[in-house]
Amino acid sequence: MLSSRSYMSRLLKDVADSLNISNLSDIVASFWRVMSNTEYTKWSRCEAARFMRHARRTTMTTSDIDQALRVLNIEPIYGHSPHNPPTFRRALPFPQLQSAGSVYFVEDEEIEFDRVLREEKITMPKGVNWTAHWLAVEGVQPLIPENPPSIPRATDQEPAALRPGSPSRIGTIFPPTPPSPGRPSPIQTSKKQQQQLVKQVLSRELQLYYTRLTSSLLPPTSSDQAKRTAALASLRHDAGLSPLLPYLTENDGRFEVLLDVIGALLDNSTLFVEPYLHQLLPPILSILLHSSLPPSHATHLRTTAAQILSHLLTHYSTTYPSLSPRIMKTLLLALISPGKSRGTREGAIRGLMGVGKEAIRKGLVEGGGAKVVGSECMPGEMSMLVDSVMDAFKILYPPSKMPIPLHTESEQDARVLAQLHEVLGDCFTQQLAGDSAWARGILTGNTES
Repeated sequence: MLSSRSYMSRLLKDVADSLNISNLSDIVASFWRVMSNTEYTKWSRCEAARFMRHARRTTMTTSDIDQALRVLNIEPIYGHSPHNPPTFRRALPFPQLQSAGSVYFVEDEEIEFDRVLREEKITMPKGVNWTAHWLAVEGVQPLIPENPPSIPRATDQEPAALRPGSPSRIGTIFPPTPPSPGRPSPIQTSKKQQQQLVKQVLSRELQLYYTRLTSSLLPPTSSDQAKRTAALASLRHDAGLSPLLPYLTENDGRFEVLLDVIGALLDNSTLFVEPYLHQLLPPILSILLHSSLPPSHATHLRTTAAQILSHLLTHYSTTYPSLSPRIMKTLLLALISPGKSRGTREGAIRGLMGVGKEAIRKGLVEGGGAKVVGSECMPGEMSMLVDSVMDAFKILYPPSKMPIPLHTESEQDARVLAQLHEVLGDCFTQQLAGDSAWARGILTGNTES
């Protein structure tokens, strides 16, 4: 019985005889035996057979061999490709060497360098890869290239020919045709499209909820107070209101309603309010420092705004360490800057009370805020501005239950009175002179002289 190696040698000789090749040597016939002894050849044949089976074919091609060599990290066999087979040309016979026989070669393409330099360079595209990005964060779409562009504003969609002062409008002879009732102008069309797009951001249920919520939060009367209370309770406890946050934080001029809404949103533990802090802080500071609030409840509005500011800083000052210093700087400028109204100074003091004791000390004592306020008040005056300063002093250091007044005969008391005149001014020195322990605590932070 013949072995597989002897069988393959005999087979090669039979194939050579069928092709009229009679002088096939034994070395060439034993080439299969040499190749079969090579280990990577066996691997390549197995890998090529695997590619052939995956391609649902029964005939192995040169592409299977190339893929197998690539998988095995072996240099491929050049010159054999099933897609672009080489074309061989026959060389001219050599008269000097007649026994050489016919010579075939692959003709190389002649490349002109000028043509190569003139051609446009083609950059290879990047390979396909996968990456992750935020499609939306709590209902807010980040402005990154992977996300679709945001809705343009009406001013951006306005045609250049209709904008005032545009070159196309200045040089025209005839004015633009006014819009007819049957044909709206491009500006009206763009605004209508924008409104439709904005409405499509919210679901139908949220739109209905928002409509009923806003109607219930209007300035109440005796009949709809229950609706307003229910609306605020819904904002304080309901989940799934994140898409409505950009609309609920808009300032429409109703300060009392806006403060109630902001307070309810901050109390809702299911909402992620951090992305909207830049929308919540401006209306709070505007209410604190607004100079023309309704006199009937101006103090109530400023006190509520200060409480909400304190609540906001308590929750987010750790995440944003620069938030409290920036707010305190804004309030200090409103307190000590010349030309500010009494309502603005009162709101700044209420805001400092909301920030904390350190802000009160830096604003009223170290920053000279109490002295500035005292210079604008009459001696013995009782007003909301003076009451706000005294309330801040009570937060800074509590008054004594059994106050002992300062006496000018005592050297230590005289030194404390002189320091009070220098730091707080005459107005508030008279207010604090009746309690020596309170005065020393405000000046130094303790009761020791």
